[in-house]
This record gives sequence, structure tokens and C-alpha cells, in this order.
Amino acid sequence: MGIALISTFLALLIKEQKPNFAFLFTVFVGCILFLFLVDEIYKIIRMIEQIAVNAKINLIYVETILKIIGIAYIAEFAAQISKDAGLGSIAAKIELAGKVLILAMAVPILTVLIETIIGLIPV
Repeated sequence: MGIALISTFLALLIKEQKPNFAFLFTVFVGCILFLFLVDEIYKIIRMIEQIAVNAKINLIYVETILKIIGIAYIAEFAAQISKDAGLGSIAAKIELAGKVLILAMAVPILTVLIETIIGLIPV
């Protein structure tokens, strides 16, 4: 968080002199912060997979859910970068594309869920 706060102040100072460089600096800092988090994200994914294995849950469903979460975070990150650049219309399209991809990835899980519920209903 210290890096983020210092970068914010630096970006504000740079923005007064060179707005284009301020945007590039902001994107660079965002990527650096993401790279700092990669190790923690990896640990979380491994922990979730281990819980799924212990609970005897099919890993395909867990992987799909993790991919959906990844799409949501990446789409949000890309949309925020577009908004920072003053391109709100592109940001809206990125968010829409992320939602469509999430829905497409969720269809197999929804299908299994509906089939399971139907199987529980007595005929």
C-alpha cells in the first residue's frame, strides 16, 4: 500500500507536467502491484484446489470457477485502465465482454446444477 500511495503522489506531480507520462506511470505501477500479488494468488489457488480435493469435488468445476474469478479481475483491471485514460466507452465494452465471457464459462456449471436439482425432485 505504501508503494501505491507514493505512486499516487508521483502520478499527480507528473500529471501536471506530462499527462501522457502520468498515464503510462499509472499503468506501470498497476502492473507492478499485480506482480507483487501473483505469489499470494498462487497460494490461494493451491489452497482452494486442496480443499476441493479433500471434499472430493470435481476439479473441473473448481478450475472453471477460478477462471471466472480471473476473468472478472482482469476485466475490472483493464476497464479501470481505460477509465484512467479517459476512455469510458471502451471501459464499458471491456466490462461487457468480461460479463459475456463469465456467462459463457458458467453455462456448464449451471447445467450440472440444474440437472442435480431436477434429479432430486421426485417424479
